[in-house]
Amino acid sequence: MTEQKTTDKDFIEQVVKMLVDNPEDVKVDRKIDEMGVLITLDVNAKDMGMVIGREGATAKALRTLLRVIGARNNARVNLKINEPEGSERAQRNSGEKREEKKEEKKSIDDVVYDINNL
Repeated sequence: MTEQKTTDKDFIEQVVKMLVDNPEDVKVDRKIDEMGVLITLDVNAKDMGMVIGREGATAKALRTLLRVIGARNNARVNLKINEPEGSERAQRNSGEKREEKKEEKKSIDDVVYDINNL
């Protein structure tokens, strides 16, 4: 029965080590409390992009697989990915893009006028 309890931790550790460039920096911790199982993941700052994935797709997939493993063992399993020290987030310019899009919007009358004047 001990094997089943460590299956989720071993699984996430193996998968993440295959994804990253610095597998020696991967650290996985497992804690059990009244809310279920919490697996915390620490990786090298340079590997965060690979673990998170585009728009969080890789992290979401890892969490989904952990939920499946947990359901199989009648446990609720959650994954927390710790942001490493020294990591820098790129500044998003989504606010600027939204403002530009607002300025580019035209009314239906303007669009019809433009079409008629071609």
